[in-house]
Amino acid sequence: MNQNSCKRRARPRFFAGAIALFAFLCCGAAAALTLPKGVVQGPQVEGITEYRLPNGLKVLLFPDASKPTVTVNVTYLVGSRHENYGETGMAHLLEHLMFKGSSRNRAITQQFAERGMQFNGTTSLDRTNYYEVFQADAPTSGLSNLDWALQMEADRMVNSFIARKDLDSEMTVVRNEYESGENSPSSVLFKRMESVAYDWHSYGRSTIGNRSDIENVGIGNLQAFYRTWYQPDNAVLLVAGKFDPAKTLGVIARTFGAIPKPTRVLPKFWTVEPTQDGERDFYVRRQGDVQIVALGYKVSSALHDDSDVLAFTSDILGNGPAARLHKLLIDSGMASEVFGFGQTGYAPGMQLFGAVVKKGQPIEPVRAAMTAAVEDFARHPPTQEEMERVRRNIGNEIDKSLNDPQRVGVALSEAIALGDWRLYFIGRERLATISVDDVAKVSARYLRRDNRVTGFFQPEDAPQRADIPQAPSVESLLKNFKPRAASLVSENFEPSQDNIMKRSRLLTVGGIKLALLPKKNRGEAVSVAFVQHFGDEKNLFGKGAVPALTAAMLMRGSTKYSRIALADAFDKLRISGGPHRFETTRANLAEALELVAHVLKEPAFPAAEFEQLRQQALVGIESSRSEPQAVASRALAEQFNLYPRGDPRAETTIDEDIADTRAATLEQVKEFHQQFYGAAPAELAIVGDFDAAAIAPLVDQLFGSWKAQAHVAPLLRRHEDIAPVRKTLDTPDKENGFYTARMNLDLNIEDADYPALMLANYVFGEGGLKSRLMDRIRQKDGLSYGGGSQLAPGELDRAGMFAISAIAAPQNLRKLDAAVREELARAAQRGFTQAELAGAKSGVLQQRMQNRAEDAVLAAGWTSYLYRGKTFDWSRQFEQRLAAVTLAQLNAAFRKAIDPSKLSVVMAGDQQKATVAPK
Repeated sequence: MNQNSCKRRARPRFFAGAIALFAFLCCGAAAALTLPKGVVQGPQVEGITEYRLPNGLKVLLFPDASKPTVTVNVTYLVGSRHENYGETGMAHLLEHLMFKGSSRNRAITQQFAERGMQFNGTTSLDRTNYYEVFQADAPTSGLSNLDWALQMEADRMVNSFIARKDLDSEMTVVRNEYESGENSPSSVLFKRMESVAYDWHSYGRSTIGNRSDIENVGIGNLQAFYRTWYQPDNAVLLVAGKFDPAKTLGVIARTFGAIPKPTRVLPKFWTVEPTQDGERDFYVRRQGDVQIVALGYKVSSALHDDSDVLAFTSDILGNGPAARLHKLLIDSGMASEVFGFGQTGYAPGMQLFGAVVKKGQPIEPVRAAMTAAVEDFARHPPTQEEMERVRRNIGNEIDKSLNDPQRVGVALSEAIALGDWRLYFIGRERLATISVDDVAKVSARYLRRDNRVTGFFQPEDAPQRADIPQAPSVESLLKNFKPRAASLVSENFEPSQDNIMKRSRLLTVGGIKLALLPKKNRGEAVSVAFVQHFGDEKNLFGKGAVPALTAAMLMRGSTKYSRIALADAFDKLRISGGPHRFETTRANLAEALELVAHVLKEPAFPAAEFEQLRQQALVGIESSRSEPQAVASRALAEQFNLYPRGDPRAETTIDEDIADTRAATLEQVKEFHQQFYGAAPAELAIVGDFDAAAIAPLVDQLFGSWKAQAHVAPLLRRHEDIAPVRKTLDTPDKENGFYTARMNLDLNIEDADYPALMLANYVFGEGGLKSRLMDRIRQKDGLSYGGGSQLAPGELDRAGMFAISAIAAPQNLRKLDAAVREELARAAQRGFTQAELAGAKSGVLQQRMQNRAEDAVLAAGWTSYLYRGKTFDWSRQFEQRLAAVTLAQLNAAFRKAIDPSKLSVVMAGDQQKATVAPK
């Protein structure tokens, strides 16, 4: 479960920071349904149909048969802005408790795991939402996944336990999540920005809440909050994906319709933030490895037209290598990173800009230069090229997201929180009308000295204040809205291994193993995965940071394009991703492959870009020096290192990484590309909407004869038992700590007992909240917000491993360690149960089916199988082996492989805090 405090990059109104929706269904209206008694049909827009139940529940149905999955999302119109004094963080805390069970569903997370469902909940300033993504029409225990999800959401809407015992156990989990955020310099900085910027409005309170409120909130307060806001007339239910609309509406009417219409009246909120009357600044002083300077300006509500215009300002100034702040601060070496994003919602919000500066470098010149660039922006309005770049980037982002019904719930939740889901479409239409003059005028209105959160208070005879306009009504915005006609062009693709094999064409082009799987997709989308192999253990020895720097330089300019021009060329061809993994469309695939081949073969390696990249890499490495997760993970990796310094398989320290990065030269990068880059051997997979007959010859033309000079061979690793160690490392002034453990396994993916061991690991720690590990350290003991176990077999060798990791407060790390060891011992001594095995099989097999429904995952899967000399027949046979695992085999495999006495453990945290008694 996540708390999302809406720190998102500015985007046009009604889809700011959210994934946009997609248009489908032929004709503009859905087929007429026979409505259950009392259900009223509402508006329709691009395949989405609204219905209203007598109790006030709003229902959105979004049928789409192109993928075998369904998304159920419930949005409640309540977020952190609805909290009262002393109750900050309560909306987010309640979100956690909603997974603890209800009268008819006492083990919700276990049922999620058994059904292989992806699920989560998120809390923001204005709303809370819960969603499940699952395989369509897969009955388990008598109920289909969809029917179960609908009855569960209806049940927990009004019958959740919200019990004291659950609050007590979850309290430390939420506190741990709070502490995790306190480890992040940017998270702390923006939380302080909110509190300094707002005097009265509740947007000044972070969604995660105040620590004392989190720790002391009463169960009665939470129950009252739940009874007030979690009611059908304050919620919107959305079902998207492959389902029968008429049948589903009937189920909704029976489950949600049985909830009585509330008699209570929702509270009113009337606080309006006054106009800021002078610049402000603040300092956060904590231990860390980077400096950050940020500017914040009060701006209008997301309902106001100005919000759309400010999205252009935000991108032009702060987003990507073409941004003005990037050119001003990064190209000059003053900063290593810049950003710009809007934090807006139902009420007036904020526009933020900032820069990351290397520790030890002067930060005041950065602040001064950035402030001048932002507040002088209106006097230097954007060019048409800048406007079109932003318009194109946003348009591409929308077009790509239009094809994924799995994310529709979160996307619509943002518009729903503003008052109506149709507001999203109005915002989309507004993009084309925004002009250079609009951007200049609106920027001048808000990006002003006295509206800035960075200066000092100073008396002023003529203050330059910025009055925030009142938001228009939703009704006025919808008055002249005319929705577009919807369209759907896709096939009902069955992602079984047999169908994948039947539909795929396998061939060899030069040194490339090629897999082509054409299928009709919405938006004519196509996914490409290209895997190159470089060198061997001898010729890669001593190369240090050069291989990574070479790869990072590919998109920083070619013989035909500068870095910015190259990014524009990718945008124009609707390429999302990099040269090795990307998505595009049918019409652009051929040109996209030609462009990618050019990028891979003909990089320019500009000297200025190389130096900039190296400095950014150094800052990134330095920034991890005091982070508990990085410190612990590196220490554990070094413990298991079997190779000498310089070997490409060797683990490195931070100081070694810094030395390697500093020592790397541009000439070495050029030489590495010349000697090691080629397409023989390589694997290329293309999945989606394309003509295989036309693409195969092009691949041969572009890559068939491209072969590297250097010899290529797999970097095989050897298995070796490592003597166990226990280390506790100090990371001062960090609120959160990190636990990590590992043991090596003599294990290959083809081993007879690997399927049983994989299922055992799923039950123990990989199966989410209802795994044994998370059930213990989160559900029962409340020690950790997140953790799990990992099983990694060797694919071409036998160098396998079993690992465990989790976050926890420093004072809880030893308890966490003890709990992990107790659960390992319990599993080894008592074994797992038949019910756990059945749940693991169901969850793993359904997840694998869902993964095969994703084109990008399918393409990556083909490259992996081709590299190993396998096909999806291997996947089918492996799943048959999974399904055949017995309980005796499961327990025997775990006991044979996992020896708790061989586990090495490293814990990192503030040792001074660790001596404080845990709460």
